[in-house]
Amino acid sequence: MGKKKSGASSMEAQSTESVMGRSGNGSTDTDIVIVGAGVAGAALAYTLGKDGRRVHVIERDLTEPDRIVGELLQPGGYLKLMELGLEDCVSQIDAQQVYGYALYKDGKSTKLSYPLEGFKSEVAGRSFHNGRFIQKMREKAASLSNVRLEQGTVTCLVEEMGTIKGVQYKNTNGQLVTAYAPLTIVCDGCFSNLRRSLCKPKVEIPSCFVGLILEKCELPYKNHGHVILADPSPILFYPISSTEIRCLVDVPGQRVPSISNGEMNHYLKTVIAPQIPSELLSAFMVAIKKGHIRTMTNRSMPATPQPTPGALLLGDAFNMRHPLTGGGMTVALSDIVVLRDLLRPLRDLNDAPALCKYLESFYTLRKPVASTINTLAGALYKVFCASPDPSRKEMRQACFDYLSLGGDFTNGPIALLSGLNPRPLSLGASRIIFPIIKAEGVRDMFFPASTPAYYRASVN
Repeated sequence: MGKKKSGASSMEAQSTESVMGRSGNGSTDTDIVIVGAGVAGAALAYTLGKDGRRVHVIERDLTEPDRIVGELLQPGGYLKLMELGLEDCVSQIDAQQVYGYALYKDGKSTKLSYPLEGFKSEVAGRSFHNGRFIQKMREKAASLSNVRLEQGTVTCLVEEMGTIKGVQYKNTNGQLVTAYAPLTIVCDGCFSNLRRSLCKPKVEIPSCFVGLILEKCELPYKNHGHVILADPSPILFYPISSTEIRCLVDVPGQRVPSISNGEMNHYLKTVIAPQIPSELLSAFMVAIKKGHIRTMTNRSMPATPQPTPGALLLGDAFNMRHPLTGGGMTVALSDIVVLRDLLRPLRDLNDAPALCKYLESFYTLRKPVASTINTLAGALYKVFCASPDPSRKEMRQACFDYLSLGGDFTNGPIALLSGLNPRPLSLGASRIIFPIIKAEGVRDMFFPASTPAYYRASVN
């Protein structure tokens, strides 16, 4: 066996190891190994399996996840879900249709509707319990005979002479197993243990989310997400079932008040509660009293591809943005569509160097959609946060006033936000947006057809 590129502990001390999926002549009975079966991994497994690939998915925990993020799918993401044949995964989970946003500032509010004219009636955003959605996609992937979904903890990538040949993992029996395949796709999420083997990540932590669930109350604007431009930073509300409303309180920086010593309760009651819309205040206070308070660190990480023969990164393991705009799942599903279309004409994945060169075009072709959503998320978070800087205060107020105009004035920005029209040239530039665009890569984002990888994909 070749050397290992370690992710978590390499478990070298174990003396026995079984090797599977590889015959004596070096061929495998698996085309693609996928690490992780979250939104990206499960959707990818179904997509590639449906195209006839033999897929082996290894997921650390196949029980239903319980998270406070990944609960809002923008309409653009729903369109990608339809394109992948996965739209039924939002049915029978009490998912709620979302038709836009309500924006609050200083006691005033405005409704921003998604520009859904011209789309089928079912096209809208969807909000739901993240775990229910993921379980539906896992079931869909596992229903294909050529997709194997297995619980196991991947410990490292297996490398031979600079090429990733598969992964080593510990199965539920405690055995160390090696799974080989011509292509390994790492989708192990925001806490990825393997991304450092495939890129040089620059992870930033702009803030944390504090999550509560409100019950027995109605949102002021039905079937809309609510964004409160609070001090110090935004507060979000959106339905996740027919009886529950998710509240996410953004706390800037890397530290949140302690839940265990009562700091969090005090902060929510004294700093946040006075800024909550009156219709939701009573349910908000009840949620604090119940004490089911969750926290989640928000991460931002530009995509920094480092093409590696035999392997690819996808999902939050590869690219993250502030979750304020709920764009993460839209980016992941869009990336899967791009990757599916690139892989479809390839019958043989065994020429690792040639495949690696060919898949460089993936990084180019994903840029316009991903960078638009990433840029908008970063820009809006900065604009929506309170600041003592007079120019930032003016920008925040100007943004609210402009969006309050409604109609054609807001259709453009909301089409970008929703993923319905993720076109970089629609973003324009400002003192806040341009530095983010620069980090994403101006040429790749605005002019993907001018990059060499684009032409390689076009002619192959």
